[in-house]
Amino acid sequence: MSVVELGRFMHDLADASGRAILPFFRAQFGLDDKARGGAPFDPVTEADRAAEVVMRRMIRDAFPGHGILGEEFGSERLDAECVWVLDPIDGTRAFISGLPTWGTLIGLKKGETAVRGLMHQPFLGECFTGDGHSAKMKSAVGERILRARRCADLSAALLATTDPRLFAEGEEAERFRSVQDAVRMVRYGTDCYAYCMLAAGQIDLVVEAGLKPYDIVALIPIVEGAGGVITSWDGGPATEGGRIVAAGDPRLHEAALKRLGG
Repeated sequence: MSVVELGRFMHDLADASGRAILPFFRAQFGLDDKARGGAPFDPVTEADRAAEVVMRRMIRDAFPGHGILGEEFGSERLDAECVWVLDPIDGTRAFISGLPTWGTLIGLKKGETAVRGLMHQPFLGECFTGDGHSAKMKSAVGERILRARRCADLSAALLATTDPRLFAEGEEAERFRSVQDAVRMVRYGTDCYAYCMLAAGQIDLVVEAGLKPYDIVALIPIVEGAGGVITSWDGGPATEGGRIVAAGDPRLHEAALKRLGG
C-alpha cells in the first residue's frame, strides 16, 4: 500500500469509527466503570466498544499481518513489524459530559517508532494527521498545514493538561506544580485535543502522567510533524506512555524538562 493509499485507509478508519460513535454523543447510552479496587472513575461506553470493533475488523481485512493494540479489546500480534494503536474515544469523561474535546486516536508504529498518526473529532468535523515530518488539519473550512508556534520561555507559555488530580501525590505532583506555577496560563480538561492545538500553534506546552500507549502513539507524529517535541519526562521516547511532556518549541521543552526532573 502506497503512502497515499495508507492515508486514505486511515481516513476510512476515522469515518467508520465516527459513524459508530456519533449516535451515542449527547444521547442516553450504557456506561461502565473499568476501575477496580477503589481506583478513580474510569468510564467506558458502548460507543468506545462499537468504534474499536469496526476499526479492528477493517485493519484485519486490509492488513492481516499487522498487529493491533486497542484500549477496549487488548492486543493482537504485538511482535509484528507494524502495529496499529487505537483509542476509539480519548477523553471519555468529556464525551459523557457532552463536551467536544474528545477524539478518536489512530496510530501506526513500525518497530518502536510512531510513524503515522490521526486524531478525528467527528462532531466538529475535524481531522488532524501527521507522519513525523509534516502535519495537517482538515475541517469544514478546508485543509491547512500545522505549525507549532515559537515560545522559548515558560513565563510566556500556555500550558494544558487533562486533570491536575491525575498526577500522583508527592514528587510527581510537585514537579507538575513547578511547571504550572511558572507559565502564563493553564487550561484543563483537554485530553488529546490539547496536543492537536499545540500542533496548530494555539497551545505551547502539554504535561501529563499516567498515559497508556494508546493515549499517545497517534499524537506523536502530529506533534513532531508540526515541528514540536514530545518525550517522556526523562527525555526518552513517548511511545510507551507514562509521564509525557510536549512543547511547540524545543527551548520550551528543555525548560520544562528541567523542572520535571529530566
